[in-house]
Amino acid sequence: MSKASELARRLIREHDLPDEGLYTLIAERDAESRAALKEAAGDLARSIYGRKIFIRGLIEFTNYCKNNCLYCGIRRGNQKADRYRLTQEEILACCEAGYGLGFRTFVLQGGEDPYFTDERLCAITAAIRERFPDCAITLSCGERSRESYERLWQAGANRYLLRHETASKSHYQKLHPPEMSWDNRVQCLYTLREIGYQVGCGMMVGSPFQTTEDLVADLRFMQKLRPHMVGMGPFIAHKDTPFRDRESGSVELTLYLLSIIRLMMPKVLLPATTALGTAMQGGREEGILCGANVIMPNLSPPSARDKYMLYDNKLRSGAEAAENIANLRENLMKVGYDIAVDRGDSLVL
Repeated sequence: MSKASELARRLIREHDLPDEGLYTLIAERDAESRAALKEAAGDLARSIYGRKIFIRGLIEFTNYCKNNCLYCGIRRGNQKADRYRLTQEEILACCEAGYGLGFRTFVLQGGEDPYFTDERLCAITAAIRERFPDCAITLSCGERSRESYERLWQAGANRYLLRHETASKSHYQKLHPPEMSWDNRVQCLYTLREIGYQVGCGMMVGSPFQTTEDLVADLRFMQKLRPHMVGMGPFIAHKDTPFRDRESGSVELTLYLLSIIRLMMPKVLLPATTALGTAMQGGREEGILCGANVIMPNLSPPSARDKYMLYDNKLRSGAEAAENIANLRENLMKVGYDIAVDRGDSLVL
């Protein structure tokens, strides 16, 4: 039995490993350790959440962003991006359509767009809360002040997604411009948790300059934060960014890490991301088999989907489109799962 396989079995038993064990488990992974982790993570997810996959309706409401992150297609410096903002009426129409399709969680995701002040974003959140009182409202619009997060909470938001991107400060600085702060990003996550949000963090697998040590640091950071959700997909380059020529992150490693995270944090909500589906045909279904239990189909207007390009060739049609939910259900049923029509609240306290 290989060292990685021995460590995989220990992780399955104990749900944790020392740092050097996690390093070896990742760096020396093989077919035997992959198979063991996949089977155990899938079994664990099913024992907690059954064979139901939670769906979240994704509304990409603005692709303006004040930041200039080196990997992102909607970065401020990308002069080729076709910019747009959805109006409150357009956002509510997306929710209306999604509600009719069975969605009970809406995710408002956008760049850090100064146009969406607290006043505007609170008005949108309150309008969704009033019209759809039985639904969860998730926001994903970057770093804001504690006061802003509190106002949005009071307006009716329940959840907030903010990827930490990397738990290594030195690595963070290689992915972001000097004016952006790893310390502030992390503080935002803890602030959100203190206020009462269900919090999601996450990272890109295979982002430029990432090391195995960085991945171990990510796992430790997430253990400490205890997020309700972890969003993780492979890095995919965008042609109009400084990282345009970088190789994509490994799908195989992404799936492996999904299983590790499920075993280390059994109750966490774990999406099979759009990036995973973009990088490999059937990638999201494979993610489910490796322990994931959330999918986020796109509720945005078709005209916006073509413009919200964080990376090249991003999926935006077929089973990725919310209106094709029957297609998604069919794909899930092929691997033994079905869609859960409810809010899908986290079991993490």
